[in-house]
Order: sequence, then C-alpha cells, then structure tokens
Amino acid sequence: MDRSILGVSAIASTPGAARLFASSIVARVPLAMLSIALLVHAERLTGSFAAAGIVTGAYAVSLGVVGPVLGQLVDRRGQTAVLLASASASAALLAAIAALPAGAPLLALVALATAIGAATPPVGACLRTVLPAVLPDAGAVRAAYAVEATASELAWVSGPPLALGVGTLWSTGAALVVGGAVLLAGTVAFATQPASRAWRPATGGERPRGGSLRTPAMRTLVTVLIGVGVLFGGVEVAVAAATDALGSTAAAGPLLALWGAGSLLGGLVAVRLGGANGAAGLVLVLGALAAGHLALVPAAGSVVALAAVLLVAGAAIAPTYATVYAMVDHAAPEGTVTEAFAWLATAIAIGASVGAAAAGAVADHAGPGAAFALAGAAGAIALLAALLRSPTLPAPAVAVAAA
Repeated sequence: MDRSILGVSAIASTPGAARLFASSIVARVPLAMLSIALLVHAERLTGSFAAAGIVTGAYAVSLGVVGPVLGQLVDRRGQTAVLLASASASAALLAAIAALPAGAPLLALVALATAIGAATPPVGACLRTVLPAVLPDAGAVRAAYAVEATASELAWVSGPPLALGVGTLWSTGAALVVGGAVLLAGTVAFATQPASRAWRPATGGERPRGGSLRTPAMRTLVTVLIGVGVLFGGVEVAVAAATDALGSTAAAGPLLALWGAGSLLGGLVAVRLGGANGAAGLVLVLGALAAGHLALVPAAGSVVALAAVLLVAGAAIAPTYATVYAMVDHAAPEGTVTEAFAWLATAIAIGASVGAAAAGAVADHAGPGAAFALAGAAGAIALLAALLRSPTLPAPAVAVAAA
C-alpha cells in the first residue's frame, strides 16, 4: 500500500484519531500567533520595540524551560488534567495581559508573558505520545508522524497572519484574547477525546533518574534539534535583513510563508514515500536541510531568487521533524515519552533564540548573505552531530508489509 494512503487511512479509520489530529492542530494555531501578537501588543503599550523584545523573549524562555516540566507531569498524571488546567490558565493570563492599559509597567508585561509561556499546554507532545497507542503498527505510526509534521505547518502558515489581521481590524489585545480562546477550545476538544483520556503513563517501574535525557539517543536528538533551531531562527532574521537591504521589506512575510509552504509540500512527499527511517534517514534529511539553506547565500541579492530557494529549502523541514519524532518512542526511557517530546520543542526554541540573536549581529556587520551562511552552517553542524552520534540512535523500524 502507498505510504501516504497508509498514514491517512490509518488516521481516518482509527476511532477518534482524526478528531485528535484536527483538535491538536486547532490548539497549536495560537502558538504560532503568540510571539508576534505579544510583540505588537507590548510595543503598542510601551512604545518601544526593545521593551517588546524583552517581553517576547521572556515568553519564549519560559515556554522552553517549563515545557519539559509539564511533559513530566503528563507522564506521571495523564493528559487530561494537565492539559485542561494549563489551557485554562493560559487563556486567563492572555486575557489579563490584553486588558493592560497603555503605559503599563514593563515588569508586569514580562511577568505575565513568563506565566503565559509556563502555562502553555503541551498538546503537540501529547498527540505524538498517544499515536503509538491508537494506531495499528509501527509503519502506520511513522506515516502518521509525517502527516502530523506536515499538518502542523498549517498552524505556522495561518497563525501569524491571523494574529496580525485581528490586531489590525480590532486591536492587539483582541488578537491575544482570540488566541487564548482558540487555544482553550482546541485543547479542551483534544483532552476530552477518548484516546487522550484513556492514555495512561507507563507503570511498573521507577522513573529513571535524569528523565528522558538519561539516554544517549535522546541527548543526540536534542543536540541535533538545537542546531536545526539555530537554522530556523537565523533564516527568519536573514530574510528580514535581506528584504530590508533590497528595499522590499513587505516581502519578508510572503517569503517566510513560501518557506512554510515548502515544508508543507516536502511533508506531503515524505508521507507518500513513507518518510525517512533511522539514523541513515535522519542524516539524509539533515543533509538536504543544510544544503538547501546554504543555497540561500547566493540568492540573498534577489527577492525572486530567495522565493525560489526558500520554497525548495523548506521542503526538508517537515521530513526532519517526522524522522526525529519516529525515533522518540524507542529513544526515551519508559515513562518519559511526553517529556521527551517536550524537550525536542525546547531544543528548537533554544536554538531559534540563539540563531535569531546571532544572525542579527552577523547581518548588521556583514550583511544578510553572512546571516544565511550562519543558518546553513548550523544545519551542517546538526548533520555532523547526527553522523558522529549515529551509533546512539535507534535502529530503523522494520517496515510492516501492507496488502
């Protein structure tokens, strides 16, 4: 059977799986909204982009640091209570920061942004954790990870325009309230699905000291995704710097949307081909990721060239995610899978923050081409880490023959 059919049909034919997928995507749209929505809201209240950057930085750091802690709670207590409590807290905190008046103290904004990041529900990690329990075999799970990585791009394509659109038509505070409402509704819909409510953490053994990062395989995956995150953060800044240098600042948004569209298309191809598998598959997709983004260096002088290369380079993003996700169930110690998926999200967030800061400094001193080179080099370092530490990674899963 064609792998794309296997993945989609497995999801569609498994009771509740399609609703799990749909509700998880809805719940993740606000995550793509919040960074930009917090930035423009904080700038409106303070009149300073520097202050707004501090607010969004506090949100990102808190999200990355606390995510694995929430993952630990899910692994110990189950999904329902943790998801409902964190989503309710997030919605309330977003409403609170939206209600602050102009001239509100920066400390209050930072405190609320930190709390919002800490309360963000780990819906994506929970979905990936429950998939092996609801799908029929390892082949279907791998295909479903590719479908999920592809579908999640829809959130990142739609989130920023939604945030900016609501902010323009109504207010920046309204964008945050809408984000909180969508987050709460999507998370409640996910957490009340039978598969999510029925999922229980592994029992019969004591939680390993060091949690999910105890194993060399998980440490390898986290290291790789930090490098991938640096690439992501570097490209976002480099695109903005390049369009500014070319006098086409408005083109930055459409260019980044093309980058996301490339990931979406790459994910669709990966689903059809069955996705990469094991250490060799990871090396393959990381090689494509690094090479595609290094090709942005000579394209930096033309918006048209950037558009074409970003579309192609983005095609390796969703397959990279899918390949890493497919390893986690075997890489993480028993009873730590949700925490492991949360650590992967943290790795991306940390890398993206470092990449954005480094690319900004490089772009100021050496131009956007150098910033693209930095991003591509980060991808090459991630590839090197995967090559050097490939013996620590799980063996390729055996494909299950389909009629």
